[in-house]
Amino acid sequence: MKSIEMKIQEIISVIENWAPKAYAEDFDNVGLLVGQSEAECTGVLITHDVLENVIDEAVAKKLNFIVCFHPIIFSGLKKLTGKTYVERIVAKAIKKDIAIYAIHTALDNLNKGVSNTLAIALGLTNIEVLIPKQNTLKKLTTYVPKKNSTTLLEKLYHAGAGAIGNYDECSFVTSGIGSFRGNENSRPHLGKQMIREEIEEVQLNLVFKKHLEQNIIQTLFENHPYEEVAYQVFSLDNTNQEIGMGSVGILKKEMTEEEFLKWVGEKLDTKFLRHSAISNRKIKKVAVLGGAGSFAISNAKQIKADALVTADLKYHDFFQAEKQILIVDGGHYETERFIKKLIHDYLIEKLPNFAIALSKSITNPVKYFSYGKKE
Repeated sequence: MKSIEMKIQEIISVIENWAPKAYAEDFDNVGLLVGQSEAECTGVLITHDVLENVIDEAVAKKLNFIVCFHPIIFSGLKKLTGKTYVERIVAKAIKKDIAIYAIHTALDNLNKGVSNTLAIALGLTNIEVLIPKQNTLKKLTTYVPKKNSTTLLEKLYHAGAGAIGNYDECSFVTSGIGSFRGNENSRPHLGKQMIREEIEEVQLNLVFKKHLEQNIIQTLFENHPYEEVAYQVFSLDNTNQEIGMGSVGILKKEMTEEEFLKWVGEKLDTKFLRHSAISNRKIKKVAVLGGAGSFAISNAKQIKADALVTADLKYHDFFQAEKQILIVDGGHYETERFIKKLIHDYLIEKLPNFAIALSKSITNPVKYFSYGKKE
């Protein structure tokens, strides 16, 4: 039961501390899509997709904030006449005063997000990011009096600077002599106006994740002794091993292709799998990408994965297997079926005393028809 009061923006902040919008793909539409961020939140409903019956479910449960995986508004929405399912859903949400937040590729690119969850469900170990994302790392360089450097470093570490992979509090420090002269309007921390000062300074260099830039720069200014802070921020071309699409891991036990296909079907709870030709290879190293992932085929082959499990593959995509890899299309919804619970469990952990519910609606739009004889 809900026992605390929170605004929708406070819930959003919790979500974005976990899956920052900065890592969503450029084509995507993540974030608050419907509603006012400063409104009071009566509770959260977690769903894979937002449909009209999901809005009804939120209203029945007296929850005014829906957090979904797929954005209901993806391309431009130019009218609300009720002629399309998107228009009807958005209009209904507005009428019922329901806010909608979509997380989508921000969670796709999280190293403990969509594909990692799929990899765990398939029993993979030693899981790593399949396609590390570029342009997500930055470097801060600043100069500070030597006597103030330790305190400033600690503050910057606490703000998230200097964290690389499995390590934190990483920095590079060099010593030198800094000089400066303040004009008649200056209020120097050291020395006097119009007189050049020389002081023993250190240069601090720290790498940080780009979504932390605002907080890190604010921390720098709040804790630096100088009136004018000298600093530079560089964008790095380095790939970020913690952010990116897809996952790759190792099966605990090697399988034949037929055994692996049966295993995947059982774990995804589906009897329908499309796959490339059987080539009598053993399956041990497996790449996965929840949802549409044809673009990952070349990456999976490059790291010599024995199989790739993804979805939404076209006819010609299967030709790319070239007897080098088993390509498996498990279905879009099926390869993402664990996400709803992932989001729910995270919010429950972070907000244990708030009303958070898992939607009971199955929003998979794909149905299967079997015309075979029934036993």
